[in-house]
Amino acid sequence: MRIFQAAAAVSLAAALVPGSAATRPPAPNSPAPAVPTAAKPDWCERMTPRLPGISVANCKASGLVPVGAMSRKGFPILMRTVPAAADGKQEAKRVLLLGGIHGDELTAAAIVFEWMKWLSTPAAQQFHWHIAPVVNPDGLLARKPQRVNANGVDLNRNFPTPGWEKDAKHYWTKTTGKDPRRFPGQSPLSEPETRWLNEEIERFRPDVIISVHAPFGVLDFDGPAKAPRQFGRLHFSRVGVYPGSLGNYGGMHKNVPVITIELPNALKMPPPDEVQRIWGDMLAWIARDAPSKAGEFNGTGPRVASKALVEH
Repeated sequence: MRIFQAAAAVSLAAALVPGSAATRPPAPNSPAPAVPTAAKPDWCERMTPRLPGISVANCKASGLVPVGAMSRKGFPILMRTVPAAADGKQEAKRVLLLGGIHGDELTAAAIVFEWMKWLSTPAAQQFHWHIAPVVNPDGLLARKPQRVNANGVDLNRNFPTPGWEKDAKHYWTKTTGKDPRRFPGQSPLSEPETRWLNEEIERFRPDVIISVHAPFGVLDFDGPAKAPRQFGRLHFSRVGVYPGSLGNYGGMHKNVPVITIELPNALKMPPPDEVQRIWGDMLAWIARDAPSKAGEFNGTGPRVASKALVEH
């Protein structure tokens, strides 16, 4: 891959029309690489060959900039910040949109690049956005794209949920059979990528976190808000509660609603009209149902019982 409320459903739709490290035990808590002193010009050139439907020009026009944090192998974490359009009414809802936490879920990163093209529409401009389309660049850029980061850690099992030290390793051993693709790490926040994301949540204090994955073709939800029923063709279906997952950590213990969008295919993008429908339904849900000031960060978010357990 290379560098770089809608008032009504009808008006919303109109506004949206666009013009291996994995197989060996990870090393404990090694330090993150130093931040480079100058931007490298080849980020988009390196990333976009792995992103279906995203060109180098698309990437370079996305407005991504390095946040100062680096991946385990020294690739910059890139993010775009888009303030809400000022309307003089109330503070805009804050949305943290994430893709590519698992490096082999290529569409989960690519669709975020597509959505960034539509941030100037009125429906999107009512929110304050922080967007990181590739949270796990090392997994994406591995010789063969891999779920885990360069340290062999599943970033979506590395967040500091209560009881992590006991539960995460036990789950990994007993339930996954020590599946190297789901190794939670030696300790919570052992990885530079999860440390950055945890710090970003604390800094930005989002009202909602949206994390894109693949390939189960459903919506999952954790936290204090009304769950979305459908985005495009994706219907709500709880996929489980896991030690160390972002949904568990953010939705249940940080009191921030977390929507997990599971695209139906990790390698093939949804049709363009479906990409747009998911985006439109997501914006409508945020405007209608995402609570303002949800992120009190008091650790008292409601724990919702899992109806199913699909290992992701």
